[in-house]
Amino acid sequence: MAAFTPSGWPAGVHPPGSEDFESTAVGWLLDVVPPDYRLHGVLRRYPIALAAMARYHSKACVEGARQGYRTARAEFAGTLPPHAVDTVLAVYRKEGARLAAIDRAVSLIERALRGEVFTPKMAAPVSRPASSPPEDQPERPGRPGRPGRPRAAAAKEK
Repeated sequence: MAAFTPSGWPAGVHPPGSEDFESTAVGWLLDVVPPDYRLHGVLRRYPIALAAMARYHSKACVEGARQGYRTARAEFAGTLPPHAVDTVLAVYRKEGARLAAIDRAVSLIERALRGEVFTPKMAAPVSRPASSPPEDQPERPGRPGRPGRPRAAAAKEK
């Protein structure tokens, strides 16, 4: 039986527990961090250390994109035309979503390297608010807490 991989698991990384999981995870993580990280053999020997460094790096990238998005209008006011600022903001939105997805994937790989086993979650049943009657039953006037109760009846009870 193939191991379950959760939503957001990166393409190209084999499932946890498979023969090539660790090597494919290391290769993917090395693509996430700056290229010079490849020079450090310790990161290949200890994938959990690489995953931790990738986590810090990916979180910093997400925060940098968020900060750039927040300040772009002020930063470029008077130096870029408004349509160019709008285009820069669109780039931040697109890249921000990509960076956030990488950050989630790094977290999943790190959790798997630390031994966490992922299992599929059962879908939660759709529930209705407790204060509303079922759709197939009409509201009954006079029941406490239900719409349709006359105000005068509620006032008499107090």
